Amino acid sequence: MRVTLGRTGQGVLCAVSSAAVALALPQTVAVPAIREAPKITLTERFRAVQRGGIVRAANSSVTCQSAVRRQAPSCEGAQDGRAGTNSDYRMTYIDVDKDRNTYNSSRAELRLPKNATVSYARLYWGANLRVGEQKPPGDSGRVLFAEPGGEYKEVVADTTIGHHLDHGVDAFAASADVTHIVRDSKPGDYTVAQVNVAQGHTGDGAWGGWTLVVAYEDRNAPLRQLGIWDGFETMSSQRREYSVALDGLSVPPGGSGSLGVVAYDGDRGEGTNTLGVGSDRAAPVRLSDAANPPDDAMNSTISDHGKPASGRRPSYANTLGLDSDVYDLRPALTQGAGRLTVTFGTAEERYHLGALFLQADTAR
Repeated sequence: MRVTLGRTGQGVLCAVSSAAVALALPQTVAVPAIREAPKITLTERFRAVQRGGIVRAANSSVTCQSAVRRQAPSCEGAQDGRAGTNSDYRMTYIDVDKDRNTYNSSRAELRLPKNATVSYARLYWGANLRVGEQKPPGDSGRVLFAEPGGEYKEVVADTTIGHHLDHGVDAFAASADVTHIVRDSKPGDYTVAQVNVAQGHTGDGAWGGWTLVVAYEDRNAPLRQLGIWDGFETMSSQRREYSVALDGLSVPPGGSGSLGVVAYDGDRGEGTNTLGVGSDRAAPVRLSDAANPPDDAMNSTISDHGKPASGRRPSYANTLGLDSDVYDLRPALTQGAGRLTVTFGTAEERYHLGALFLQADTAR
């Protein structure tokens, strides 16, 4: 097994009782000053060659309350999967934990093979801070995180926070290493609360959510190349294409693989946005599946190889602004690959890229 960590840092954590959820960190906990940047190039965070894989759990933090635009589907219709967008609705917090001290919370199941060992785990979260209210940017770098059966722990971002201000949009994305929590826990429902997200309605819409990405080792699994890349890049009519190079691979011809994407504020049925993957041995192909059309890759879905990801609470088919999708990568691997280039495109629609994660067969 070979493992490489890039830009590492442990998130600051402390156990938080129900009564203290709404309070600031205790004075005894040192919180590092986290920088912000409007643009962060997606670069490698984790890399390993081992028998195992990568899984993820994800959910949104806000949903629709009522339709504002007359032509929009009903809120219930959008939640069931119709093509409503977050700007069509007055948006409100999701709150499933029955804790009066949290104003948003959602859950998703993390599934791991029996006897798997967690190699690395990272939590990603992001939101729009300005909608019907303005959230303070200083609160963006922390969330509450609870493992199955556990109490909330405050997780603090351990790397630069992406923060983009433009024409009414106040978007951010943050992340933290949570390996020590997930490794010492078990598969099951993870809960994330207090994502710094605004509710209400504007023409730009409210959105927010989280994704937990976990690399694991399993002696019964195939030998694979595993990798995570993250950053913060905004796609729009002013920037219609962006590519990320995934180097150092050794995928044999006809190999299997999966590619995961975390993105924010992609609207279902709006504009034209694409996801393409090319290798050093074959022409690029456009990735798509039953959940993600070839011309609407960022369409507010949480999916696994074309099927809605199960085990979420709530499990809305249209997240109204969070994409956390896992694609079948085999169409790009017919000739094998030593290098993959992942290319995101858009015509007019704005969305924000947060992370990529890869598992692929390897010949070494």
